[in-house]
Amino acid sequence: MQPTSTDKTSSFSGLALDEQLLSAVKKMGFEQPTPVQQKSIPLAMEHKDLLVSAETGSGKTAAFLLPTLHHLLTLPSKNSGTRALVLTPTRELAQQIFKHCQQLTEFTELKTGLITGGDDFRLQQNMLRKNTEIVIATPGRVLELMEQEIPNFSNLEVLILDEADRMLDMGFSEDVLAIANSCNEQRQTLLFSATLTHFGVIKMADKVLTNHEAIALNTLHDGHRNIEQQIVLADDNDHKLKLLTWLLQNETYDKALVFTNSRIQADALRGPLRGQKLRVGVLHGEMDQKDRNRMMELFRDGEVNVMLATDLAARGLDIKGINLVINFDVPRNGINYIHRIGRTGRIDELGLTIALVKHTEWNLMSGIERFLKQKFKHRNIKELAGKYKGPKKLKASGKATGGKNKIEPKKAAVEKVKIRDRDKKNVGKRRVPTVKPDIEINQT
Repeated sequence: MQPTSTDKTSSFSGLALDEQLLSAVKKMGFEQPTPVQQKSIPLAMEHKDLLVSAETGSGKTAAFLLPTLHHLLTLPSKNSGTRALVLTPTRELAQQIFKHCQQLTEFTELKTGLITGGDDFRLQQNMLRKNTEIVIATPGRVLELMEQEIPNFSNLEVLILDEADRMLDMGFSEDVLAIANSCNEQRQTLLFSATLTHFGVIKMADKVLTNHEAIALNTLHDGHRNIEQQIVLADDNDHKLKLLTWLLQNETYDKALVFTNSRIQADALRGPLRGQKLRVGVLHGEMDQKDRNRMMELFRDGEVNVMLATDLAARGLDIKGINLVINFDVPRNGINYIHRIGRTGRIDELGLTIALVKHTEWNLMSGIERFLKQKFKHRNIKELAGKYKGPKKLKASGKATGGKNKIEPKKAAVEKVKIRDRDKKNVGKRRVPTVKPDIEINQT
């Protein structure tokens, strides 16, 4: 039975969660469960394996943490080792889940640990030796620790794979499966993904889930109702920079996130934007972890209100107040586009996304529209009108050319053959045609 807005799951108290968790939820200001929480928590509390699709910002972190923490509190274990493990693709996302978990366990004695690359290896080893009940981690560092035979997952009770589609995109498939295979076979597994149509998610689900329930709150093609999606055409990257500067100076926003396809481009934009008195930061994978953490804090606190980021941050940022997302570079595929724009328009908030598109990116942007079965709004900025107006359509073929005229090959002339009376007599009879060669070859 699917929960409705009128059943007992429409309030956290109706979910029969441990009182200590309800106190934490109340302190955090959560009044009603989101749809993904309403549907996932009751099933997870029955210790069922789950395959859940829910868009970013839908409240899925609490959807898997609350039933897991409830299980740990109500069914104490005498066994040693980690009892619950959350795997997630990026350090930033792991840190945010860790912080969220600490808030939910404030009134309990449960211990939460964080394991990510870039942090002290020995401290993480010591933390695991102390039988920390719930661990939030990135796959790479967990495997490094497993090589030292430190993590003890033989008694693991709950395994959670968050942002599974993103972990697959980042090449963590084998790592995740290796970790899962080292865990207690009797565990409960919760797999969360932004979509169930990702080619690898179902394949992974078949390997790690047992008799699971599937909850699909959205599919890859669902529109983002809270997000207005726009396209602004640009002549080249210099024109893009002018458009970007204008948008950041004239749009109304608390925080803006600007995506590029490379760290080099992100770094290149920082200087010119700062020169326009904009409070700009940069976030990408080549930065030291301390610098990344510091930049995240500056952005979260509002000291920096424009963040230039690569796709690393498309899943790693979970910061309130991002109501403008600009794609300086068109993302390479529709999945990355969804992850980028998912940073804004969270739950009941409104967001604006703008893609700056030059002629070499038109086909890529059109492909994303077809992939998502959506049409984005075209916008003109009069102050910075460019020459590129989109692809031209040829009268002969009706096909878009991406702004460049194609030369259609001339059709070969059809030779008219005169039918004589004597030839009519031979209709239907086999005749060997005489072929005259185009080029005469002299034999020697």
